[in-house]
Amino acid sequence: MKVLVLGSGVIGVSSAWYLARAGHEVTVVDRLEGPANETSHANAGMLSFDHSTPWAAPGVPLKAIRWLLQDMAPLYINPKALDMRALRFLARMLGQCTTARFQVNKARMLRVARYSAGCFKQLREELPLHYDGRCQGTLELYRTEKDLADAGANVAILKRYDIPHALLDVDACIRQEPALANVREKIAGGVLLPGDETGDCHKFTCALAEACETMGVAFQMNTRVDAIATDNGKVTGVRTSNGTLTADRYVMALGCESTRVLRGIGIHLPIYPFKGYSLTMPVLDEDRAPQSTVMDQKYKVAITRFDQRIRVGGVAEIAGDNKDLPPQRRAAIEYVVRDLFPGGGEIEAGEFWTGLRPMTPDSVPILGHTRYNNLFLNIGHGTLGWTMSLGSSRFVADVVSGRTPGIDPEGLGADRYA
Repeated sequence: MKVLVLGSGVIGVSSAWYLARAGHEVTVVDRLEGPANETSHANAGMLSFDHSTPWAAPGVPLKAIRWLLQDMAPLYINPKALDMRALRFLARMLGQCTTARFQVNKARMLRVARYSAGCFKQLREELPLHYDGRCQGTLELYRTEKDLADAGANVAILKRYDIPHALLDVDACIRQEPALANVREKIAGGVLLPGDETGDCHKFTCALAEACETMGVAFQMNTRVDAIATDNGKVTGVRTSNGTLTADRYVMALGCESTRVLRGIGIHLPIYPFKGYSLTMPVLDEDRAPQSTVMDQKYKVAITRFDQRIRVGGVAEIAGDNKDLPPQRRAAIEYVVRDLFPGGGEIEAGEFWTGLRPMTPDSVPILGHTRYNNLFLNIGHGTLGWTMSLGSSRFVADVVSGRTPGIDPEGLGADRYA
């Protein structure tokens, strides 16, 4: 079949890869000049297959209130952004903060993330992709004995879902990340998730896009998606800045932009843009730089190692579609890397970036069928777009092709918001 993929981020390009592998004629459309130039461009660099967990969890509402009173917090709410869209989303997210909903959502996320982990392994065996990838796990770092003791609830969750992990004392944390020896007095211990990986999502997506092109995938860039045309329960075309494009099947992978386009055909989904920030700097001193990913559990900031760069990513901000780069946000993530890895990276030369992550209230992506029999969704991955990219895209490609997916589709579709 002829398939049109809307969006050239990591989700769109991964969709194109699996659709082309299934034998379809695929075209990818995007308003930007090249792949992965928006939300996929400079994310935290984590492949969090085992770190996947819902933002909505028991205890989060009380934590959020405390965060509002802190200068450095994992979540910021811009009062100017609290319109009805934001308030409705936050209300739905609040409704997911029960123990029962958390367990359901966690299981669904892990189903996709673990499937994606296997897809990444298989892809690396098939393609020589170069994206500064490392397979050394994530170290969740706790700064105080109290925080480490409170981590018992998180460890219990890891055990419940059979997630490989190890509790580390200070010396073991330093063996995992030798540069922490320089700040050993600032840490109390950690939890190692050895199944997680790291790498540059932009490099990965561009390399996969090149592989797609060798398989015949066409990329129509600098083409804005304006609207979808429908008739009698099916999509008849996509109106773009370069005319109307038609296909047999259509895959929506426009991230936060998806909601605007889908509203035009009566599909209303609770996806909200969670604004995130990152800072990417050259390695200054190898002995003072991280080796993989260190997640500072106090500030929820991830410090990730690429080959000759360090990426620091964090913060979720309710700010609507705003893409400003406030200096206080840079100062917050600079503080963490200066504090834990002083002298490791050339912070002053760091590239400050922001992206809008398409979040759902339950943190579970929206995959598969819609009310239109030839329109399919691959959206709503929130902060785990790269982590879930291959798994969700292989799932959607199977659904488009009429094949039985490799994982249970229960709870992954748009029908849960009907």
